Amino acid sequence: MSNARHLGYRDELLADGQVHRRYEDGRSEWRRRGTDRQIHWHDSLGRSGTDEPLGRDLVKRRYADGATEYGRDIGYGRTVWADGLVTLNRSSFGGRLGVVVGALGVAGVAAITAAQLPPTALSEAEEEELRAEARRQQASGGDGGGDGSGGGDVSVDGSSGNHADPASDDQFGDWGDSDDGWDGDDFG
Repeated sequence: MSNARHLGYRDELLADGQVHRRYEDGRSEWRRRGTDRQIHWHDSLGRSGTDEPLGRDLVKRRYADGATEYGRDIGYGRTVWADGLVTLNRSSFGGRLGVVVGALGVAGVAAITAAQLPPTALSEAEEEELRAEARRQQASGGDGGGDGSGGGDVSVDGSSGNHADPASDDQFGDWGDSDDGWDGDDFG
C-alpha cells in the first residue's frame, strides 16, 4: 500500500485516571475507561465518542454523531486505518527498542498490505461475534489481541486523516489501582 501516512503520539497518565494523548500534528485527546470494555474520549477539536475492542485486533470507533470506523492493530504500537493512516504509539518504547520501533514505524508504513487494512463496515452479527471472541479471550486469560505492544489507533476524522489511537495505553497497565478486569492493552 503506497499511500500510507504515519502519525505518532505519546500518552500521559493524569492524576484523575484519564490519559492525555498528544499527537505529533498538535492535536490532543483525553481518554477514560467506561463500562463494557469501552473507552470514552473527547479531543481538542470538539469531537467525542467511544472506542471498543472487537475480536483479537480490531477496534471500532463510534463518534457522537453516529459515524463509525474501524482500525486494525498490526503490532509494535501501530494501528492501520482504511484511509491509509498508520498511527504509532511512541510512549510505549524507550532506549534501543524505541529506536528500532521508530525505524519500524517509518519503514513499516510503506510495508502495509491490503490484508492488514481493517474492514470498512461490519454487520451487527459480525460485530457481536467479534465481541464474543474478545470476551472468550479475556475469560481464558488471553491478552485481548495484538502483540501486547499497543496499537489500535482509531481515526478521529476519516476524511481528513485525523486519527486517534485507542489501543495503545499499555504503558499505564491497568490505569490505576482498581481491579476492573482490564489488561494492559488499552485499545482505545
